[in-house]
Amino acid sequence: MNTLFSNIKGDVFGGITAGIVALPLALAFGVSSGLGPSAGLYGAIFISFFAAIFGGTNTQISGPTAPMTAVSMVVIASIITNNNGSIEQALPAILSVFLLAGFLQIGFGFIGFGKYIRYIPYPVVSGFMTAIGVIILVTQILPAVGYYPKEDSKFVNNFEPKVEEVVFNRYLNNANDKSDILDISDYKNGVLELENLSKNMLSEEAKTLAAKEASGVIGAIKVMPLALNNINWLELLLAFFTILIIYGFKKITTKVPSTLVALIVVSAIAIGFGLDYRPIPEIPSGLPEFKTEIFSGFSLGNITPYFFTALTLALLGAIDSLLTSVVADNMTKTKHKPNKELLGQGIGNSVAALFGGIPGAGATIRTVINIKSGGKTKLSGMVSGVLLFIVLLALAPLASKIPAAVLAGILITVGIGVIDYKGLKAIPTLPKDIKIGLIKFSSEVLIMLVVLILSSLWDLVYAVGIGLVLASLLFMKKIGDITANQSLLEPIDETPWKDEANMPINLKEEVFIKHIEGPLFFGSTAGFQLLAKQIPNTAKTVVIRMEKLTYIDQSGLYAMEDVLFELKKQNIDILMTGILKQSKLLMERIDIIPDLVPKELIFSDFENCLLWIKEHVKNKY
Repeated sequence: MNTLFSNIKGDVFGGITAGIVALPLALAFGVSSGLGPSAGLYGAIFISFFAAIFGGTNTQISGPTAPMTAVSMVVIASIITNNNGSIEQALPAILSVFLLAGFLQIGFGFIGFGKYIRYIPYPVVSGFMTAIGVIILVTQILPAVGYYPKEDSKFVNNFEPKVEEVVFNRYLNNANDKSDILDISDYKNGVLELENLSKNMLSEEAKTLAAKEASGVIGAIKVMPLALNNINWLELLLAFFTILIIYGFKKITTKVPSTLVALIVVSAIAIGFGLDYRPIPEIPSGLPEFKTEIFSGFSLGNITPYFFTALTLALLGAIDSLLTSVVADNMTKTKHKPNKELLGQGIGNSVAALFGGIPGAGATIRTVINIKSGGKTKLSGMVSGVLLFIVLLALAPLASKIPAAVLAGILITVGIGVIDYKGLKAIPTLPKDIKIGLIKFSSEVLIMLVVLILSSLWDLVYAVGIGLVLASLLFMKKIGDITANQSLLEPIDETPWKDEANMPINLKEEVFIKHIEGPLFFGSTAGFQLLAKQIPNTAKTVVIRMEKLTYIDQSGLYAMEDVLFELKKQNIDILMTGILKQSKLLMERIDIIPDLVPKELIFSDFENCLLWIKEHVKNKY
């Protein structure tokens, strides 16, 4: 406790400053997620407070972040679509996924996963972060110009012919879930259900389909011509001035958060002059409610399809938080506890989900501001959460009057800021280390572009998975090529080792000596398999020197077995020298020793091997 209150003045000021910075972002992230500003605010409150208490980085400020919100948007939109477009109906499943992500992070902390996060390749992270920026930037253009696809009657009308088909198929799917066999009555009941649908219900279904069609980057691009033809100039001006103030105020001073200045100034103008703008969804006043429907409406089948999404959220939050912890360490000359940090983030995200908050992670900018403002202990993060809680209780009605376009403008600047410009600038300078046909290009660039394109246009979760697999495969190939070159397994002239000086000159035609240097694994087996072709026709004895064979894997083991079997068919005597413990153990397990190489033909060193050669090999040439 003495440590917690050892820097009260600095921690209070740092926490308040970080909380002020977090406020507009929390509201904006909540709106963009699809659950409303209160969800962003609840996430900022609980994650900041509990991650600070239980985390492993004293100065970390946590809350909703751009990457976490982008992934949350995907899962929220998907679950809502699968629940007839109803947020209320989808909410238990959504929050269950968020809760699961928090539990997974807690599990990561307990099993010591924190130390492995640093092994995720930079091109994957770079492509993902840039994609996050693109997603936020493109999708926020629509609200910035005041265009909402669900409210465009001409656009919605295009989906009315599809409504009956969707509703009918949904009924049949539900019937199929109850019974394995569908009969004619199911089809008749489906038709009756269609007939009983009111015009308003059909209209709502059409709006749901329209919103789905316009979701994501591709959807936003599809409806962009409609948006540009239906610009709400007031909304556009509000968004424009918000962006202008954010970038312009930074040139005046960085001591006051420019996002907060933009939020207050533009909102005050819109409210003060009584402008006919679109406000954000209402923020409920009073204490956050415990979402009992997570448990009462829980169904394993509802969240099972989203397990990997929850895993992605957990991993992304872990990466985001631990990278921020590294930044904090560099600034404070301290060292964070990675596994404890994951534990704290998991608890924070779990508690936030129980009260309807969106997930988050360690926020780099807010953490930096906290440190520069004097924050040194966990108290600063707790103060940040408490400040946002006070804002919720005291200013919720006023905050509900904030123009939606203002938050869209804030998010556009966030999207621009998230893009990994450092990684993009490095593209021309990266070495072109792979070749397809006549074209040479960089493997790092390939990975980054694959993750970027797939994340932006398809699916964030699968994109990261594909990126990791691709990075692993290319890494293995690269290491395999390097090791193969270093292992001296290719068919080249064998340079004698020093201890081979006493090899009788008259036996050089009859004895072929093969040196293995380095590991023999999946990346270097091709060279070893050419051994049989290296042996001159005059040689009937082959010595395989294994003193420098540092490691052999299963691929290398079976490659060796194939080569030795081929040599055995040619009645060639096989001698081995200097077999290390790991190699010998594996060779004995699959009976290379003694079936292909008898124990009496295995020597501890070349000197003993030479004695056998002199005794048993005769000069025929």
